[in-house]
Amino acid sequence: MGPLQRQAFRKVYGKILDLTTAEVFTEAVVSLTQYYDQPLRCFTFEDFQMVPTIEEFEEIIGCPLGERKPYLFFGFLPSLSKIAGVVRDSAKELDRMKQTWNGVVGLLRKYLEGKARDMASQEKWVPFADILALLIFGVVLFPNVDGLVDLAAIDAFLAYHHSKESPVVAILADLFDTFDRRFEKNSARIACCLPALYVWLVSHLFQQDIRHLCPLQSYRSCVEERRVDWDQHLARIGGSAINWFPRWKEGKEGVFFHVGTTLMFL
Repeated sequence: MGPLQRQAFRKVYGKILDLTTAEVFTEAVVSLTQYYDQPLRCFTFEDFQMVPTIEEFEEIIGCPLGERKPYLFFGFLPSLSKIAGVVRDSAKELDRMKQTWNGVVGLLRKYLEGKARDMASQEKWVPFADILALLIFGVVLFPNVDGLVDLAAIDAFLAYHHSKESPVVAILADLFDTFDRRFEKNSARIACCLPALYVWLVSHLFQQDIRHLCPLQSYRSCVEERRVDWDQHLARIGGSAINWFPRWKEGKEGVFFHVGTTLMFL
């Protein structure tokens, strides 16, 4: 995409495209799982507790809840005819491409990527943007099975695309569900929106000298997190060292965001 296409994409879909380029250090997330407090649904360290909030994820993902309804999955998968209108293909072809892997029903990622490339080659930027956003919903925001875009993730995308329902609450719910399963089964795969979680973690653990208006810009300017031993860093960090009010929050209805931050000294 050129600059104009990127600008148009961000206007409709927020910062989800930027999340695809956020480098996540998996050792940081694995280390963080050791501090998950399942009964309280937060991360409990030696003398403080911390939890990602709706307000913070709204900023990271670029999708303020505002007057939007939060997206809620009611257990019904979307019809293929409804998906066909977005990917510009027939329901019959989608039925052929539909796969079930390990009990998860979805569309092949490589099929959707091919459709996106076709639209880009024809310079049909609106359908290209829609298919790209659908892919991001399935691969980044609601990942499940590698190589497959889950129909449940597509349902979240359609709710945003057609009704502007916010996925933020569902993304956080997916995150907590992932950590719950990890808590119950130590070997459980961590499948949630890791870029958003990692940006949130870095914004609180490392001080920023320069004020950035966007949490993703703030995250990219931080080089310290690339040099730390995450097990040691999280083991010795104290509440006094936490950046409770990251600089990208400055000037943004301070009381609203202060309420969204949990600070509990034991």
